[in-house]
Amino acid sequence: MKRQIAFYIFPQFQLLDLTGPLTAFHMAGFVRQPAPYRLSVLSRRGGLIPSTAGLPIASVAARDQRPDTLIVVGGRGSRDPEISTEQLDAVRRLAKRSRRVASVCTGAFILAAAGLLDGRRATTHWRHASKLQREHESVKVDGERIFIKDGSIWTSAGITAGIDLALALIEEDCGHDLARAVAQEMVVYQRRSGGQSQFSPMLELEPETDRIRRALTFAQEHLAEPLPIERLADIACISPRHFGRAFRAETGETPAKAIERLRADAARSRIEIGAEPIEQIAQAVGFSDPERMRRAFVRRFGHPPQALRRMARHTDAVASLR
Repeated sequence: MKRQIAFYIFPQFQLLDLTGPLTAFHMAGFVRQPAPYRLSVLSRRGGLIPSTAGLPIASVAARDQRPDTLIVVGGRGSRDPEISTEQLDAVRRLAKRSRRVASVCTGAFILAAAGLLDGRRATTHWRHASKLQREHESVKVDGERIFIKDGSIWTSAGITAGIDLALALIEEDCGHDLARAVAQEMVVYQRRSGGQSQFSPMLELEPETDRIRRALTFAQEHLAEPLPIERLADIACISPRHFGRAFRAETGETPAKAIERLRADAARSRIEIGAEPIEQIAQAVGFSDPERMRRAFVRRFGHPPQALRRMARHTDAVASLR
């Protein structure tokens, strides 16, 4: 039996908040037959609904729909303080009839205004996280996460995080292999962990020139291998001495510290979402031994790997009780 995935839109919604995750669910049917999902786009009254891009999208009236999963998209209209009671009532009715509810980006504002996030952990686009917390004090906003699952409620960060959310929902419904196949078709990472920061190490380092960026990209793709400064300098096509000076000037860190940061973040996502042995993860991301990884974790995250795994499991266990 196909599960219905219903996207709820409203005037001035963000087009990519709809089309990104919708494409992921559509691709699930492209990869596996019979298709596991039936897709629909809903609005309060139905008809053409204008997006922030000016392109209108056809929708079906929400009144009698009973979706398996309701996904409320984001956009400028979701942050309107005068959003109508009728819109919120429509979302509440749909949510009550759905097995699970999710939001993409600032769609969390609608879920919060409808009372669906009271007492729950939630995320949204980092730029609007503080506003969400100010306006809805009962929501536990974490503006650094890509997506958060709290019981049957899922929320995701900005725009493309809707694809991460969709892949996680597909994995929950249909398993790891299908989610991976969909990610491959879409040429995206299968999983940026829900516990991972919206700000990747690459974004935090922000090299200014192509040569340093090229070396960092190479490092990120070859973390399990030795990455001495001579190798990175060769990728950047400059001398090791010049590379070390230029790297620090552009990123504020030495190459060694930057590589440690990349490895620690790669290890953290695997530690939080899986059951791989710590020793195996350390080897997979290029730490020479678990103790070196432990010290890197304490420096970067304030906790050793085992503690982060326990915290992640505790969070999942608490959420599953809701």
